[in-house]
Amino acid sequence: MNYLPAPMTDVENPTPVLHAMGRIARGYSRVFAESRFAERLSPPAQIRHTGFDLRLMVSDTVEVADNVRAITLARPDRTPLPRWSPGAHLDVFTPSGRQRHYSLTGDPADVDTYRIAVRKLPDGTGSVEMHDLRVGDMVRIRGPRNAFNFAPAPGYLFVAGGIGITPILPMVRAAAAAGADWRLIYTGATRSSMPFVDELVAIDEARVQVRPDDEYGRPNVDELLADVGSDGSVYLCGPSAMLDAFRAVTGPLVELHSERFSPPPVLGGTPFTVRLDRSALDVEVAADETVLAAVRRVKPDVRYSCQQGFCGACRVRVLDGDVEHRDRVLIGDEREDSMMICVSRAEDRVVLDL
Repeated sequence: MNYLPAPMTDVENPTPVLHAMGRIARGYSRVFAESRFAERLSPPAQIRHTGFDLRLMVSDTVEVADNVRAITLARPDRTPLPRWSPGAHLDVFTPSGRQRHYSLTGDPADVDTYRIAVRKLPDGTGSVEMHDLRVGDMVRIRGPRNAFNFAPAPGYLFVAGGIGITPILPMVRAAAAAGADWRLIYTGATRSSMPFVDELVAIDEARVQVRPDDEYGRPNVDELLADVGSDGSVYLCGPSAMLDAFRAVTGPLVELHSERFSPPPVLGGTPFTVRLDRSALDVEVAADETVLAAVRRVKPDVRYSCQQGFCGACRVRVLDGDVEHRDRVLIGDEREDSMMICVSRAEDRVVLDL
């Protein structure tokens, strides 16, 4: 096929149409970029690679278990929110500016609200702030983002430990709606400490096994996995010890998907020194601790969220030293001058812009 070249336009002698378009473009530029109204008409907007930034209102907050509150968020004008899929989470900025991430535990079909659940921790400043929120309060969120994707499978075994039920609950709903073969094992310290038991039982009581430790004892991983076939997928969210126990006994025929809600242990680490340049402090990082934990001893207000290397909240500029990157955020040139201090390490000494 032969293509004819497009007719050329003489830019020195534009057609009347192009001349008019030029006048319009120059007028647009003057109004939106040069006039005194420019900042309001065209505010600067940083490109986000990690989701949407929104200001949402607390529309409901209710205690759903011992020290656990379900918090529902919505736009003040009740317009629809960005959609999400089971396993997704939000980064929530507390009133003091702390960044924390919480799994979405509502219904993905509900485009009007987001629901999260927050367990209050004795030393958790962020969780205390979240529990203090009241209806009508405004919070900034980023997301939704998903690092725990739910994939189609012939069958599912869901295992949740305590507050780890939050990403699992929407997955259970999705499996039930799809008519899949599924069952849930839900563990926790006590029945009263386990949120959303009633909602789960209402989906299909016969498929839900609630196992509080004070009634059944500590869960036995071999026993829990006894009925998992080679065509089933295991979705697990819970403490690091539970996840590590499952990984130790699952064979290659078991498809295991997992998410931690606490930091993973530091493996293969060696001691090193972190120099905080602006603070003029040297901090020793032990072989079994993170840079974040060490830095928080002298700077407890340092920013962090997921503590697992995927949210980007704890990114710090590196001024000197070689970094052993263990995160899932930084790519390419970003690794030359930045570090995620929740998981990454150094070989000897690293100087940070803190």
